[in-house]
Amino acid sequence: MNWFRLFRRKRPNSGLSSVSPKLGLRQWQSIGQFLGLSIACCALIVSCGAPKTSTPVGSSSPATGASSDRITVGSIEKPRTLDPADGYEVAISDIITNLGDRLYTYVGDTDKIEPQLATAMPKVSADGLTYTIPIRQGVTFHDGEPFNAKAMAFSLERFSKNGGKPSALLSDVMESVEATGDYELTIKLKSPFAPFPSLLAFSGMSAVSPKAYEIGEGKFKPNEFVGTGPYKLVSFNPNLVKLDVFDKYWGEKPANQGIDFQSLSSSANLYNSFATGALDIAYRDLDSSQVVSLKNDAQSKGFQVVNKPSTRVDYLVLNVKQKPLDQVEVRQAIAAMIDRPLIIERVYKNLAEPSYSIVPNSFETNVPAFKEPYGDGNVEKAKELLTKAGFSKEKPFVFEIWYSSSNSEREQMVTLLKEYAAQRLDGIMQVKPQPVESTTLFANVAKGIYPSYLVAWFPDFGDADNYISPLFACNKGSAATGCEEGASQSQGFFYYNEKMNQLIQAERKEQNPEARKKIFADIQTLLAQDVPYVPFLQKVDYAFAQKPIKNVELNPVLGLSFWEVDKQA
Repeated sequence: MNWFRLFRRKRPNSGLSSVSPKLGLRQWQSIGQFLGLSIACCALIVSCGAPKTSTPVGSSSPATGASSDRITVGSIEKPRTLDPADGYEVAISDIITNLGDRLYTYVGDTDKIEPQLATAMPKVSADGLTYTIPIRQGVTFHDGEPFNAKAMAFSLERFSKNGGKPSALLSDVMESVEATGDYELTIKLKSPFAPFPSLLAFSGMSAVSPKAYEIGEGKFKPNEFVGTGPYKLVSFNPNLVKLDVFDKYWGEKPANQGIDFQSLSSSANLYNSFATGALDIAYRDLDSSQVVSLKNDAQSKGFQVVNKPSTRVDYLVLNVKQKPLDQVEVRQAIAAMIDRPLIIERVYKNLAEPSYSIVPNSFETNVPAFKEPYGDGNVEKAKELLTKAGFSKEKPFVFEIWYSSSNSEREQMVTLLKEYAAQRLDGIMQVKPQPVESTTLFANVAKGIYPSYLVAWFPDFGDADNYISPLFACNKGSAATGCEEGASQSQGFFYYNEKMNQLIQAERKEQNPEARKKIFADIQTLLAQDVPYVPFLQKVDYAFAQKPIKNVELNPVLGLSFWEVDKQA
């Protein structure tokens, strides 16, 4: 699927945020998706061709077919490693989630968490710095070693200290971890961080056997996984990962006999392999035209279609320090001009839903703060605001939108916006597409070179904080200079608002869910007033399953729960 967590850089430290911002921390979702959509002409109607099909070549053929008692899952991305302390890509987390258990996990298809290797939610000290967690007994690692609090402490310490791609998630926030009893874990934080239990549900924080792993910078085992999960690793290579049921699993046994994760060479091969019955499940990596084709064929061919709004949010970054975007009226005009339903129809073939906040629609903390003041395609308001800012047909606002040149969806979107502005805004705004190679784009974001750019954000864990503080927190700056150091600067917004910093600090300390919800509402309202960004849409995740497959369920954070999938004769 992705650039999705393939592009990683060290985050600058932030005194404001104990999980300091990192450009591209697993969240730069849609960049680098080679989706195979045909590029639009310069007309309002952006059309796409028929789904691509071809004889699968360039990869191993599926390991098993629909006749096997195992579940065969197809995708394109090839897993780089299975070490949970270093794995950060989507293709890796899908596999690790099935091989390992964490202290907490997600309930069904929700973003709510429940104990997994813990037996209860943590006891939190009055200052919000100490978490005491009771640990499950009677759990065994895949190598036969017993699981206890000491093993869990080892696993979290290894994740934090080995220097893997996602290590900053924990090292930035955790001061220490120790077993304070055979089945009691105590974790001390550097500063209060209310969503910490949600962070502990991150796939990479799985328990691993101390007998099989080491703590130390760079000491990884990319071809192994020895955890406590419902499956154990049988074999691993980039084209095929085979998992068998772990017969000593402490919890409910999987409903199937094992999983084969098959990596194919292209979305065309993935499409064909599923359509011809060589795969049980096609999940991720299909382009929009292929998704539409499989949906259309579902009834006649017996395909099951499972979908769930993604927690990925696509949005437009606005550099508030570049003229004329330093004028709030100009940023508000951009927000008013965006027509989300049109973009979703023409570019995404209705496989997405409008987003009016950086916080996903499915979160209880979501407030659609951009909907009422700006709406969609409100060209009269846009023209009014641009006129107030000093622009006219004779003196138009030339709006540069930068995007990854390898991403055809982005190209279609900007082409559509260009034609929309030309036809509807009477010449007062001219959209100027600016494609750039993705590596160059992200190398320059923090330098303030771009007035705006298109991107998407995918969370590490299911809490609204992960959409706010890694983007908008700023620990050095002023209203006059903008953000000089911190998340907002590193992400290219350069947005500084002292009230925003105070609200972020407050939500990170607040343990009461209702009080946090109110703070997040204030945050989203303030962002809609200041407009350092404009939310566009949330894509809808799709999984397709053959007729004999049952119980396919998508979790908005974890993805597909493969251990629940059953295959009937």
